[in-house]
Amino acid sequence: MMLIMIGLLLLGFPMMVPLITGAVVGFVMMFDGFGQMGTFVQQMMGGIRPASLIAVPMFILAADIMTRGQSADRLINMVMAFIGHVKGGLAISTATSCTLFGAVSGSTQATVVAVGSPLRPKLLKAGYSDSFSLALIINSSDIAFLIPPSIGFIIYGVISETSIAELFIAGIGPGIMILFMFSIYCLIYAHVNKLPTEEKSTWGQRAVAMREALWPLFFPVIIVGGIYGGIFSPTEAAAVCVLYAFLLEFVVFRSLKLADIYRIAKSTGLITAVVFILVAVGTGFSWIISFAQIPQAILDSVGISDMGPVGVMITICVAFFIACMFVDPIVVILVLTPIFAPAIQASGLDPVLVGVLITLQVAIGSATPPFGCDIFTAIAIFKRPYLEVIRGTPPFVFMLIAAAGLLIAFPQIALFLRDLAFR
Repeated sequence: MMLIMIGLLLLGFPMMVPLITGAVVGFVMMFDGFGQMGTFVQQMMGGIRPASLIAVPMFILAADIMTRGQSADRLINMVMAFIGHVKGGLAISTATSCTLFGAVSGSTQATVVAVGSPLRPKLLKAGYSDSFSLALIINSSDIAFLIPPSIGFIIYGVISETSIAELFIAGIGPGIMILFMFSIYCLIYAHVNKLPTEEKSTWGQRAVAMREALWPLFFPVIIVGGIYGGIFSPTEAAAVCVLYAFLLEFVVFRSLKLADIYRIAKSTGLITAVVFILVAVGTGFSWIISFAQIPQAILDSVGISDMGPVGVMITICVAFFIACMFVDPIVVILVLTPIFAPAIQASGLDPVLVGVLITLQVAIGSATPPFGCDIFTAIAIFKRPYLEVIRGTPPFVFMLIAAAGLLIAFPQIALFLRDLAFR
């Protein structure tokens, strides 16, 4: 199964084709033909049946509306008004804007487009190298995996039957920690390279920028406040976000027209179709490997049953990190989470902490060569060669790995807010 998947990937097929082919071949080998194929189809359909998955297309649609509207620009202008004048302020503003827009959209690709498109020219004009600028945008956008709403958390929560609301709030601490680490690096980079600072905004200009960004800033307030105030569930929060994004861009800002709805809906439908196909086939694939007791064989071969909680977490981090360097993050979560589920349960690890660690590894792998998905998003958006896009990534990858180490050593970075809200 794995050889077929790798071979088709190397031949350039989209991810869904190798996954479907590998799963079908595995099923036929296990059940001696296609006679029981209905069982496999039932498993696939069961994978996309959970009501929580309705949040995925909703958040994708809200992100698409905001990306095409003014929300991203208003958030960027506000951040620049307050910290653009400090040493490295433009780079820090880029990282902060990516984090804020991630808290609005929940999508790394949308963040790359919405924040990277206007800020990359400014970074280049200020003297930052293109490799640094691209790496900063790509890796800062991946903080969106950790800041609610996160599509990665939704997929993990559905697969592992973990509370999505708890996962959302547990991602806030690690996301802020990574933003702080990136900001320190930007400050050092600017000092070492003697880069100029931006003109300092007056308090009047800051007040105007703050007022213009006030409406987009209500997105995380609605999501976090609504969920933890008991007003609505994470799935309902996604629907509220769509309504709010529509009212904001079509009525308040008037940045979009009704004629744009078809184009936005079509884009959202295409992305949603790909995501749900991956979820369905990934569920069927996971069922096959679980039925064949492949997870037990793999885990026994690496001796994970003899490891303590720390050893299990390190093994999970390494496995997800390597897998996401080659395969789509959603597929990795779908396939590997069931494999490690027995070890997680046996070691007594908190599934919310494990979910944050897994999502962080997905974020790292998405921006790591050779096949990190956000690398190819940046190549398509900014029209730059592959080697130039990946040249500046190592420092950011090391910082993200250090963040994973800190999470393993100090779990309360993720669990403090969760415990405060739910314990």
